[in-house]
Amino acid sequence: MTLIQAMVALLCTLAGSWLAFPMVISSVVSTILATWGVLDVWVTRQVWNQRNGVVSSPSSTARALRRERRRARRKERSAQRARARIRRRGGTGQLSHS
Repeated sequence: MTLIQAMVALLCTLAGSWLAFPMVISSVVSTILATWGVLDVWVTRQVWNQRNGVVSSPSSTARALRRERRRARRKERSAQRARARIRRRGGTGQLSHS
């Protein structure tokens, strides 16, 4: 859009039309507004990504991290089950064979 306005402004200038000045002003304003819009979208996306912790990592890395977290959760759950089992048996800390 701004390129069309700039072209019309150029042609109006070459033709000596009174529309040349308003077209130049409108092209400058349009360029500023378009730049502002692009920057606004870019900054908004950056802020959203920072706040929500979106990490663009390859899927293989993400899979490895998920696998690692899953292993840690399983290990923690089995440790909790073992502690609960010990508590149910009385938790004296002695082996049953001694």
